[in-house]
This record gives sequence, C-alpha cells and structure tokens, in this order.
Amino acid sequence: MKKILNIIYQSYLIRDIVLLALRLVLAYGFFNPALMKIKDINSISDWFESINIPLPILNAYLATGTEVFGVIFLTLGLFTRWVSIPLMITIMVAIVTVHIGNGFEAGENGFEIPLYYILMLLTLFTFGAGKYCLDQVLKLKRNEKIV
Repeated sequence: MKKILNIIYQSYLIRDIVLLALRLVLAYGFFNPALMKIKDINSISDWFESINIPLPILNAYLATGTEVFGVIFLTLGLFTRWVSIPLMITIMVAIVTVHIGNGFEAGENGFEIPLYYILMLLTLFTFGAGKYCLDQVLKLKRNEKIV
C-alpha cells in the first residue's frame, strides 16, 4: 500500500510538467492555422461564407483573433483558463461546420483531432496552467505587494 501511495505522490510531481506540455502542444497546434488566417483573412471569410457560417467577415476575424491570442497566452501560461473557453468554442464550431460530416477518423478529416484539442483545453480549464507559467509569476508578485 505504501508503494502505491508513493507512486501517486510521484505523479503529482510531474503534473506541472504535463500541464506545460499540454499548453505548448496546443499553442503549436494553433500556430499554423492562426498564421494561415492572418496571411489571407479574405480567403477565410470567403470560405466561411461558402460553408454557411453567418457573418463570415466578423467570424473570420473572431476565429483569427482567438487563435492568435490562444497561441500567445497558452505559450506564456497567461490567462490559460480564460483563453481555453473561446478556443473550445472555436473548435466546436469547426467540428459542427467542417468535421462532423466526415465521421470520427482524423485521416478522413473527421472530428478526432479537434475532439482531442477540446479535451486538452478542458484539462487546462480544469487544472489551470500549472506552476510553470506567467500567471504564477503574476500571482506571486500580487501576493508580495499585499504582504
């Protein structure tokens, strides 16, 4: 029993490394789509219109902004819980409008990978950014000022 408790305790020690890895993997995953949208926002707007997304210009800018700020904030570990919400919404829209009709399989442009993104973002929303983040640094500075 003591050995099992020790294993559980050891797993808590790597939690912050796992949360950091999740943040960085997600930031990397959003980087190229964000860059693609920045480079040609008009094509994104036209594509959104072709798949019947309402207000395609506005939604192209919203999706682009969400992904750009998502990359920055996830990388820095800044406002991680907050940025997870619009990123999850953006991915859910992508699933409904693009992926769900293709089934589950990633190789068939299904919703498998976006679902994994949502689960990773939900993990960050639930547990936060971990110890290795800018949020933690700002929290420590606020606590120093109070004391």
